[in-house]
Amino acid sequence: MAILRSTSTQSTQSLNRLWAVVSLTGLSWLATTLPAMAHHPFGGKAPTNFVEGFLSGLGHPVIGLDHFIFVIAIGLIAARQARGIFVVAAFLLTAMLGTSLHLASVNLPASELVIAGSVVAFGAMLLFEKNLNLLMMVQLGAIAGLFHGYAYGEAVIGAEMAPILSYLAGFTLIQFGIAAVAQQIGRAILQRTPGQPTAIRFSGLAICAAGLVFLTTSLVG
Repeated sequence: MAILRSTSTQSTQSLNRLWAVVSLTGLSWLATTLPAMAHHPFGGKAPTNFVEGFLSGLGHPVIGLDHFIFVIAIGLIAARQARGIFVVAAFLLTAMLGTSLHLASVNLPASELVIAGSVVAFGAMLLFEKNLNLLMMVQLGAIAGLFHGYAYGEAVIGAEMAPILSYLAGFTLIQFGIAAVAQQIGRAILQRTPGQPTAIRFSGLAICAAGLVFLTTSLVG
């Protein structure tokens, strides 16, 4: 039995190290490619119909790596909360509100800096074992969603109502999917290794590193 427990522990440690290396290398590499990548699947052209709006909504949070990495972070954080789905829900709802504010010509200053800062902040939260309380996490998720959604609004300025609505549906659906997958991966890691697993900590480090690249890019851009 002792041998079996030792083998299981070694296996868990190996998986944690593998996840750590993959997340740190992958996210850092993605972040360094940011200046060369577009934030919109249609190259900045506003969608003209329902299908284009939906596809644009699906693509924007994936091609926009600052958004993509943040959604991974919020999914991993949700995995550590008993009711983490409320953090994700707050982010998704206020993201739609943020897009609406942009379309209504309401200005949210320094949005790119806040978005980059949100990546750094949520990555940093994954470095520590102690969680913030749920209400505070919901509030932070909501603030982040407002600014991420505001950035999404740029892609549909001038579009008709049908593509705007499908765009909102598209980016909400894809972000929910990404966050849900990250949450399930986080829970699987936490079930294998109680406390603050190395894999989660290194994921947070990788997310922080990516966020610092985004922040630097925003400051010098």
